[in-house]
Amino acid sequence: MIKKYITGALLGILMAGCATTEKAKQTEEIKYEADWESLGQYQVPEWWKNSKFGIYFHWGPYSVPAYETEWYSHHMYNEGSKIRKHHEEKYGSLDKFGYKDFIPMFTGEHFDADEWAKLFKEAGAQFAGPVAEHADGFAMWDSELTHWDAKEMGPKRDIVGEMAKAVKKYDMKFIATYHRHWMYAWYPTWDKSTDAGNPEYEGLYGPYTPKGTFTMADVKSDPLPDKKFNDEWLARLDELMEKYQPDIIWFDNRMDIIDEKHRKQFLANYYNNAQKWGKEVVCTYKFEDMEKGTAVLDLERSRMKDKQPFVWLTDDSVDWKAWCDIDDPKYKSTNRLIDFLVDVVSKNGAVLLNIPPKANGEIPEGVVTRLKEMGQWLSMNGEAIYDTRPWVIYGEGPQEIKEGHLSEHKNKEAVAEDIRFTTNGNNLYAIALDWPKDGKLNIKSLGTDKTYLKNKIKSLQLLGSNKELKWSLKGDGLAIELPKDKPCDHAFVFKMVLDKNVM
Repeated sequence: MIKKYITGALLGILMAGCATTEKAKQTEEIKYEADWESLGQYQVPEWWKNSKFGIYFHWGPYSVPAYETEWYSHHMYNEGSKIRKHHEEKYGSLDKFGYKDFIPMFTGEHFDADEWAKLFKEAGAQFAGPVAEHADGFAMWDSELTHWDAKEMGPKRDIVGEMAKAVKKYDMKFIATYHRHWMYAWYPTWDKSTDAGNPEYEGLYGPYTPKGTFTMADVKSDPLPDKKFNDEWLARLDELMEKYQPDIIWFDNRMDIIDEKHRKQFLANYYNNAQKWGKEVVCTYKFEDMEKGTAVLDLERSRMKDKQPFVWLTDDSVDWKAWCDIDDPKYKSTNRLIDFLVDVVSKNGAVLLNIPPKANGEIPEGVVTRLKEMGQWLSMNGEAIYDTRPWVIYGEGPQEIKEGHLSEHKNKEAVAEDIRFTTNGNNLYAIALDWPKDGKLNIKSLGTDKTYLKNKIKSLQLLGSNKELKWSLKGDGLAIELPKDKPCDHAFVFKMVLDKNVM
């Protein structure tokens, strides 16, 4: 009975106080220990839940040969491989010209961190950064732990440091990715007929491992890395985080070959350091390399079949095949890149898009064009992407992950019946992946015969168009008559303002 006598003002004060208390609890410092239970206290930051699109780049000495794959440094040593045959024909035998000899050719003379960050911002990215170290063992930052780094060799610049500064300048979160665990047995250090077997180059090629040690992700190496390798893996990560304070540290898969103790210690170090920096951070992992709830799950060239109750990430490349610059790229269309982003966001995910710069530091024109076109689309339709949350269902239409137009390596176009939904407050967004040829769109999931839409539609508009739409809500769907002119060239966003919060 007392409640009805509380004034609106007093109620507001009480609610604000509760919110402040809750916020204080959330920001209370936690001492993370190197065990999964302690690390399970981690909470995904709100800024990450609001982040939907990021850009990173595979760029290193492997960009010099520009042939087939960023795994060139591995396959060039494999007897009988296409890449080895190419390498020996073009550069000579592996005792005379090994991977180390590409480093002086990795000049990066046109690299401009500010211009790159500016482009990423123009593309609509909310986070961006470099591959800090790939499986090749070459660090892209100014390291005190190795001479095999981009500051002392190759471009002779602190690539990670310059990108960190530029990305933050353009108000994006900074991501650094780390693949060093793949480097264990990446090179045939047992083979004395190649330069990889020369102990003089152990700093790049890694420690001696027996023949046959390297295996793919589904089978662990035998023997596993020793304490020295594990310690160095962790030491480089600690140096990377302490020097550049990345908002996001991303890991490739196969990290389970690293001793579990070291993986847990890394997370504890990162989360404890972040509190000292006064920021909330994100770490990503693949498969079962971290315990659920201790970091953010990442997929590769893939996505969820349905929406998820947790936020997740997928990394994809602008090229259908390669992650680094190659001489015969097969770039995905802008339409495909946008459709993929829309689909992922509707399922509570975010996209980390890889681009492949040239060894000289130029970003290929075809890549620049696609990034700018994505940015143009997001400048018009971004409110349906940024800061959004999933709806009751992610979408409708005939498209299925395993066989539809969005499937990997099937560069087909969307059809009008493919709809994806996102929400933000009182706004419900229906995103059509194609423009109906007959000028009419029927969104079946919104029909009164369904139970999904429980709110009244107060208004409906097509983003980018000033034309008033004719629409009617019936049992079989929301029927919309479209204007003659399309507002953009890709996915089309219908914004509905509802009479109350969508969720």
